[in-house]
Amino acid sequence: MIIKLEYITFQTEIGWVGILASEKGLRATTLPQPSQEEARQQLGKSVEQAAWTPDRLADLAERLKAYFSNERVTFSDKLDLSSATPFEKQVWHQTRLIPYGETRSYLWVAEKLGKPGAARAVGQAMGRNPLLIIVPCHRVIASNGGLGGFGGGLEMKRRLLRLEANS
Repeated sequence: MIIKLEYITFQTEIGWVGILASEKGLRATTLPQPSQEEARQQLGKSVEQAAWTPDRLADLAERLKAYFSNERVTFSDKLDLSSATPFEKQVWHQTRLIPYGETRSYLWVAEKLGKPGAARAVGQAMGRNPLLIIVPCHRVIASNGGLGGFGGGLEMKRRLLRLEANS
């Protein structure tokens, strides 16, 4: 079965962002990058088989632009998590429930999944999250209030948390 992939890159106030989607839903989003090409590369190798489709993904692009312009936005889009493990799907689903402007700990996510000993595994699943902002892993922090990790770097995590706190 051939999976039809589509993508778009676009400029926000703080850099270039990319979106990759299949017929099933969103597959990947990027954090703002310095260039359009870097945003495209951040989408992964699958983008090489994807068609440029700015019209189909325009609504999400506009919502991401608004988000990075400090507007409160919701992302209830369908996701294509076909390459994720069952545990990752559970973690990412729980993470999507964290309200805008709020944070929860890795332990909180693990406990919500009924696996209180899995806080470290939750962190590892967050590190493999391909749908940054849509699955707001930046809202998950350490139990002691520290930032924990973030694939986009801790300065970007701080920036996203500040952005949400100020809107």
